[in-house]
Amino acid sequence: MVQVDYIIVGGGFAGLFLAHQLLKNNKSFVLFSNNRTSASHISAGVCNPVILKRFSTFWKSEEQMRFLQTFFSEIEIYTSKNYLINEPVARIFHNESEKIQWIKNSNKESLKSYLNSNFIKLKSVENDFETGLVNNSCRLDVENFFIDFYDYLEINGNLTSEDFDYDNIDAMNSQYKNYQFKKIVFCEGVSIKDNPYFDNIPILPNKGHCLEVKIDETIDPYIIKKKHFLFSLSDNRFYYGGTYDRLDETSDINQEFVDELENGLKEFYKNDFTTTKIKTAFRATVDDRKPILGTHPDFQNLHIFNGLGARGVLNGTYFSKIMFDYLENQIEIDSDIDVKRFY
Repeated sequence: MVQVDYIIVGGGFAGLFLAHQLLKNNKSFVLFSNNRTSASHISAGVCNPVILKRFSTFWKSEEQMRFLQTFFSEIEIYTSKNYLINEPVARIFHNESEKIQWIKNSNKESLKSYLNSNFIKLKSVENDFETGLVNNSCRLDVENFFIDFYDYLEINGNLTSEDFDYDNIDAMNSQYKNYQFKKIVFCEGVSIKDNPYFDNIPILPNKGHCLEVKIDETIDPYIIKKKHFLFSLSDNRFYYGGTYDRLDETSDINQEFVDELENGLKEFYKNDFTTTKIKTAFRATVDDRKPILGTHPDFQNLHIFNGLGARGVLNGTYFSKIMFDYLENQIEIDSDIDVKRFY
């Protein structure tokens, strides 16, 4: 029997960010990831403290932005890389009234450190009404983060690629197959619906499409945003996305949303581009837009960390620390994010 402090189920942002907390604190664990593509794996990874539709902020945004740099500096200690790319978000204004609203909101205490009132003119795309920069915004190098972190876990014996079988949990004796565990944390995103211990939790699948496009011209070095995000991946590879759809529960590519993306890009980028990849996955969202942390009502060794939504990097890094402190230091979880709100 293999003795571990934790079993983590799920290999998206929630699972890997929690794994970092365990590594940092010398806890033994195994992470189950079945190599299926999740929303985390295809996400833009944008870390942005501003809601770009109405130029406002959101719950815990300041705390999350402060913690972000600390979190990835810690990971850099053992991966020798910092995966944050310090390209700010550049929001293209649709009209003059948006510029006026941006200026007005930039004087608010909660936004004045983020909304840059010195507008710029991008050279590579159409932005007739200029563009506003979001100070301190950045993005995660999602592709390389997952590759390197999975490699690190595998080399150190913390990763298994097999499917997790709920039928093999013996919660009363804290056993799973040949593992003797102290705690299991389910970080499964939308797959929580198949989990008999937490299948009553109201996770709402939100399907997203994104594109990888080939662009030969030089693009301004920002996370450019009009309807969707555009930024460089490497060489002439660019990310463009993503869409939101709560109705379609199939994994099929929906041409309607592919057209929405391609037309959205054509709206402000007038040169040729080629769509080379189309990706789709489901975000785990919650009606109240807050993550879900906590413990099963009947089994005190079974826990959940889920519902990171569209802000997976910001929510995941910040709340992974909250989750660890709850599990190990008995620090009470805020009722706004406690799974108890659904019982």
